[in-house]
Amino acid sequence: MNTSVNKLFYLQINLSNRLQTSMKQAKLLFLAVAFGWATAANAQTDLKKPIPMDPKVRYGKLPNGMTYYIRKNEEPKKRAELYLINKVGAIQEEDKENGLAHFTEHMAFNGTKNFPKNELVSYLQRAGVKFGDDLNAFTGQDQTVYQLPVPTDSADIFNKAFVVLEDWAHNITFEGAEIDKERGVILEELRGGKGAQQRMRDKWMPILVGDSKYGKRNVIGTEEVLKTFSHETIRNFYKTWYRPDLQAIAAVGDFDIDQVEKMIKERFGSIPKAVKPRPLGKFPVADFKGTRVAIVTDPEQPYMLAQVITKLPKAEEKTLGDSRESIKRNLFNQMLQARLQEQTQQANPPFLFGGAGYGGFIGDYDSFINIAVAKDGNLERAVKAVLDEGARVKKFGFTDTELDRTKKQLLTATEKRFKEKDKTKSASYVNEYMGNFLEESPIPGIEFQFEFVQGQLDGITIAEINALANKYLVADNRTVLVLASEKDKAKLPTEATILEWINGAGKDVTAYVDKVVNKPLIENLPAAGRTVSTKQIPEIGVTELTLSNGVKVVLKPTDFKNDEILIGARSQGGTSLYDEKDFMSAGMADAVVEESGIGEFNTPALKKYLTGKVANVSPFVGENEEGFSGNCSPKDLETALQLVYGYFTKPRKDDDIIKGFLTSQRSAIQNRNASPSPEVVFQDSLSRILGNNNFRRQPISVERWDMINPDRAYQIYKERFADASDFTFFFTGSFKVDEVKPLLEKYLGALPSQNKKESFRDLGIRTPSGRLDKKVYKGIEQKSQASLIFSGDYVYNEDNNWQLDALEEILNIKLIEVIREKESGVYGIGARASYSKTPAPRYTVRIGYGTGPERVEELATKTLAVLDEIKKNGATQVDIDKFKAETRRSMEVQMKENGFWQNQLIGAYSIGENPVDILGWEKQLNKVTVESTKAAANKYLNDANFIKVVLLPEKK
Repeated sequence: MNTSVNKLFYLQINLSNRLQTSMKQAKLLFLAVAFGWATAANAQTDLKKPIPMDPKVRYGKLPNGMTYYIRKNEEPKKRAELYLINKVGAIQEEDKENGLAHFTEHMAFNGTKNFPKNELVSYLQRAGVKFGDDLNAFTGQDQTVYQLPVPTDSADIFNKAFVVLEDWAHNITFEGAEIDKERGVILEELRGGKGAQQRMRDKWMPILVGDSKYGKRNVIGTEEVLKTFSHETIRNFYKTWYRPDLQAIAAVGDFDIDQVEKMIKERFGSIPKAVKPRPLGKFPVADFKGTRVAIVTDPEQPYMLAQVITKLPKAEEKTLGDSRESIKRNLFNQMLQARLQEQTQQANPPFLFGGAGYGGFIGDYDSFINIAVAKDGNLERAVKAVLDEGARVKKFGFTDTELDRTKKQLLTATEKRFKEKDKTKSASYVNEYMGNFLEESPIPGIEFQFEFVQGQLDGITIAEINALANKYLVADNRTVLVLASEKDKAKLPTEATILEWINGAGKDVTAYVDKVVNKPLIENLPAAGRTVSTKQIPEIGVTELTLSNGVKVVLKPTDFKNDEILIGARSQGGTSLYDEKDFMSAGMADAVVEESGIGEFNTPALKKYLTGKVANVSPFVGENEEGFSGNCSPKDLETALQLVYGYFTKPRKDDDIIKGFLTSQRSAIQNRNASPSPEVVFQDSLSRILGNNNFRRQPISVERWDMINPDRAYQIYKERFADASDFTFFFTGSFKVDEVKPLLEKYLGALPSQNKKESFRDLGIRTPSGRLDKKVYKGIEQKSQASLIFSGDYVYNEDNNWQLDALEEILNIKLIEVIREKESGVYGIGARASYSKTPAPRYTVRIGYGTGPERVEELATKTLAVLDEIKKNGATQVDIDKFKAETRRSMEVQMKENGFWQNQLIGAYSIGENPVDILGWEKQLNKVTVESTKAAANKYLNDANFIKVVLLPEKK
């Protein structure tokens, strides 16, 4: 989080961060977008029929038991997503193998039959596949998945990709020296995960799952096993569990399906069938009566929260009737969460965050989870507020108007996916097939889903939805987890008190009243403006309009998506124009309005009004500029423009909502600073140092937060958006210029204009020059972080920008090769180069890594030695070729994405650069040479301006 801006503090309370994410949870994220699968549906659909499989996927099983999924898909063109999916994870490990499923995943990149040692990563980098971003893998408790995105326009690379998949499937070599070298990397990964969440998890997990094996496998393993397991132990684990009957190949992309099926049959069909295969096993979580409670504290836990988790039987998804039940669960979740969200928009919200809903759990179980994060330490009020809302539903039910809105919302989301069916990325399909193999989740295709949802929604009654509360809100198999800071231990309730709260939920609740504003969003619109000039930039397909009030509009129609228009706007000024006493108010100007709403619509009413529409627009006030960002469906462009018009001319200041927002965030800041994590302290220190201790770069504190004056913030917002004449708007996506021009003239042309031109103010905030070595002491775990920072003045132009980008990626390639792979000193290390033209041309190169305190200085020295080698000799031609291949492949894809063009256009126009320059990327790429990287390294890795900041554990 950028603590110098401090707009909103999002508390990411996510059970899956503490329970190893299962494929079921990943699947539920997908279902949240579009539930329901099936056939051409109507109210008479036979719900007993099985859910069909999408005919566009070729599904098969080889004689040895291996499953495959193949689909032709041309988004992105000349690319394919290839996955090897293994139905094995940490849950299959014996005690002496704890962590070896994950270790096996690492070894897949450290030597196979056809790619010795690190040659696999190097080969794929040369083919344009970026390690980490593209080439990757993950391990969970029930699965291990390898992902390989590759180009298909090279037959050699595409064919070799299947060699890689086969090697992963049964030809990892597990050389002893490579195993021992990788121990250090994984021990550093283990170290990096240590902290308050891990320490608390170790205490509450056994209470949550009892004696189940799920409570004894954390995926990463234990330090003892990782250090001492024998080479033969991991080789045996691989031989036992990596076998065809537990594996699937998913291949989706721009290729010939028949050819790919033939390759799969020939290459993978020859893998021997397992002889006397060991069963996967079942690992139950025992039922129990009543409610269990776990109260856990830690000195580095920043906030007080409670989770009420009720274990439920896993919902089957085999028949069309099951699909209908999925729709009902989705509707129930959305309506309940909407009510809880509404509670945060009060003068005195009961919690910082409240959540509830049906979802995945672990293994063969689902759950209903309530989450409440206490405000001002009042855990009782937070817990009761969340539980009371569930009890209110159980007692009185949802309303018809809530259900109607939520149905409309679900149908809109499903329809959007249907409209994009020929523009869906291959990775999306691969994830569906992964869910089918691992969790038996259905894959009927969006055509079936859309028709089924259309056919079933009307017939789902409010009584059906309300009946779900009795299934989910039950008293058995229920666990309450209370997590808090050690300093708050004395304030925490007893187990008996918590049970009183739980069992007394809903005692005094009354029926929910659904308040809706039945008015147009915008009334009494002034006369439309007109287009006074038009300019074409045919090289990049852009049209510039200048409207009669001075507003400039940049339009780029594309066919990259069928149902997407991206919206942006920029005007110079921002918070830089306000002095320090107004800095915090200026920084919160946009939040004060966005939290309040538009005209007669407060935020809850505005959300209800927008139900069924895809129109999202948010104002912002940054340091050097203000503007808008958003997106919409082409059919809802007028609504999006109404939102823009409303935020300009009718910004609302709702005193109750603002008061609630400010007090909630104040409480979050108080929690953050009372028990800060080592990472927070480290980032705060970096912010101070890199901001040269300027007032505007200080970390957030309660004292700074209290400087916010809502009235002044509102006044500043109106000042920033009083004059539209120096705004430039950007629209990229699925539209035709002639068709949208009347709407642009109607709304943007009617915006107020004073014909003044403003600029930002250079505040003179610069990273300090010279050399600085700073140590920060925080934390009880034996782990450290280091940041090595070079900075200075910069000549901003395309040549320098491309050379600095090249230097960044070459540093990443070399640092991973040396510091991670050769030295086994880190799990992750990376370089990040940034440059800017405003407020003054400056650059920064920052290198960061985590390791043990005993090695942090040694690795800093070795990192600088890597840099010195490049300064002395330039990058190797091999690494330059890797950078060029990765960039070419990346640019080929990005040039067909709305987001890329929107960002390029906004960036170019905002700093007065020529947007056509992006077309010269290939020419710029060819300028990267051994000599140019040597020159760039010497210019930008200048020891004269060097800052090193190191985080170390607290001194005992």
